[in-house]
Amino acid sequence: MVDVELQPRPTAVELMTMSYEIEQFLFREADLLDSWRLPEWLELFAPTGEYLIPATDRPDGDPANDLFLVQDDRFLLEQRINSLMRRSAHAEYPHSRTRRFVSNVKVTPILEGRLLLRANFAVFRMRAGNVDTYVGHYDHVVERDDDHGFRFVVRRSTLDLDALRPHGKVSIIL
Repeated sequence: MVDVELQPRPTAVELMTMSYEIEQFLFREADLLDSWRLPEWLELFAPTGEYLIPATDRPDGDPANDLFLVQDDRFLLEQRINSLMRRSAHAEYPHSRTRRFVSNVKVTPILEGRLLLRANFAVFRMRAGNVDTYVGHYDHVVERDDDHGFRFVVRRSTLDLDALRPHGKVSIIL
């Protein structure tokens, strides 16, 4: 969970417009990921952006104190993407087919022009005749960006799974 301090509530029209823009941003992000356009996806991150996936046994974990499945700053995320795009990434070459669903998007303004996004997700990964399903929720912090509309400051994907069985790993971007 991301700790935030709330700003004054926007008007209903502002909130509806903002919610629509955020949903379009998340749908565009899902399309980039499902199309394996990972270098373009990386451009959706702020220079100080973080990509986090807490361990399944500590979904409310703090990255400063707890073990995370993924805890990447922008540099490590770039390395992860470079690796995933190479033929030597055996877990994802050829690339898995994925389809993701994003729903129940909620937007809350927070300090410094940033927004907290909460949404549910289901990501289906098809590879070698198997279908793996990852279900959970997002807690993202975004800021406005002239090029992409928004960019991630924190992108946190929390799995609702008890364990990573049967797949045993997360080799795709959730």
